[in-house]
Amino acid sequence: MTTLYDVPAEDLIEAVAADLEDRIEEPTWASLAKSGEHAELPPEQDDFWFVRAASLLRKVAIDGPVGVERLSTEYGGAKEGSNRYRVAPKRRADGSKNVIRTILQQLEEEDLVETAEGEGRRITPEGRSLLDDVAGQVMEDLDRADLERYA
Repeated sequence: MTTLYDVPAEDLIEAVAADLEDRIEEPTWASLAKSGEHAELPPEQDDFWFVRAASLLRKVAIDGPVGVERLSTEYGGAKEGSNRYRVAPKRRADGSKNVIRTILQQLEEEDLVETAEGEGRRITPEGRSLLDDVAGQVMEDLDRADLERYA
């Protein structure tokens, strides 16, 4: 049986994001929110919310139980110095905790993630099943592409 560890992360996240588009709803403010303090503008991807949700689901499955603070650190980036026109070293900034928390709450409503008291969030059997089923489909698609390439 194929698991989420057996397929490339990018392909799995893309396929899970397509599945989550039917299950969760993007908030109205999502197109205006930055992905973190380090970002100057909101994300330009049309499906950013669903890709981030799929990525968070995979992260929780691999690292869980995990909290919003640690996930925020994972999704952070480099921030310019105090004045971006001066020569100053870049500093680290966390990702948006509101975006992460809202997505995790949506995933909880769909029974894909659950709260572990005092530990953070962890994957549910339904969430693990979704990831493994999608991983199986991704593996089949990858196998077909490889067979066609060498035929």
